[in-house]
Amino acid sequence: MPDPQTQKGHVVLVGAGPGDPDLLTLRALNYIQKGDVIVHDRLVSDDILSLVPEGVEKVFVGKAPGRHILKQDEINDLLVELANKHKLIIRLKGGDPFVFGRGSEEAEYLLKHGISYDVVPGITAAAGCGAAARIPLTHRGMARSVRFITGHHKEGHGLDIDWASLADPEMTVVIYMGLKNLNNIVANMVQAGRAPDTPAAIVENGATDKQRIAYTTLGNLPTTRLEGNFKPPSLLIVGQVVEVAKILNND
Repeated sequence: MPDPQTQKGHVVLVGAGPGDPDLLTLRALNYIQKGDVIVHDRLVSDDILSLVPEGVEKVFVGKAPGRHILKQDEINDLLVELANKHKLIIRLKGGDPFVFGRGSEEAEYLLKHGISYDVVPGITAAAGCGAAARIPLTHRGMARSVRFITGHHKEGHGLDIDWASLADPEMTVVIYMGLKNLNNIVANMVQAGRAPDTPAAIVENGATDKQRIAYTTLGNLPTTRLEGNFKPPSLLIVGQVVEVAKILNND
């Protein structure tokens, strides 16, 4: 029989969705309420954190553009450290752990250190914000594909994106973390062939009670962002499907 003192804990990478507790999966809620310690990001809402039982340790490791409480390597080390002290560690992430959430990096690190893990999917921002703004990501005869890209890049590196691949007028492009590099994103997409009058939207704090939405065009995204003073977390959606929102919202 293994020595209980040498057994390592189990880490569960849990997707918290876009912020509304009602959009949590039942499995996510179950883990949130039975974990020994909760390690959470900045995008996990206070409403969701309120579901953590009283007395359970909550560790904030949030990251904002240019401001990191802990670097990713430090977060990885922290998970290993906690797994040596606790039985069940909940790594709570906004959206889905495997969609621009670096969950796979953390999973790899855990495996290298002999720590078991599991993954609970969450509603990713593209789906949550799209539905909240009444923007379908696909629509027959209008959008036959969807592309998720990140507008964020490593310090000292440019945006490594095949811009020409985004020029298809029947493709919906969803841009995560795109505000900081918005001018470059728009310029590159237009230069690669995407029409500047392509419908577009900015969704700030999507699927929460703080949600704000602006409908505009690709070329006017930077102006719309400045005039509306949009801030992270904001999602950008570019494509003809944004026009459908006007119908679904009875505008």
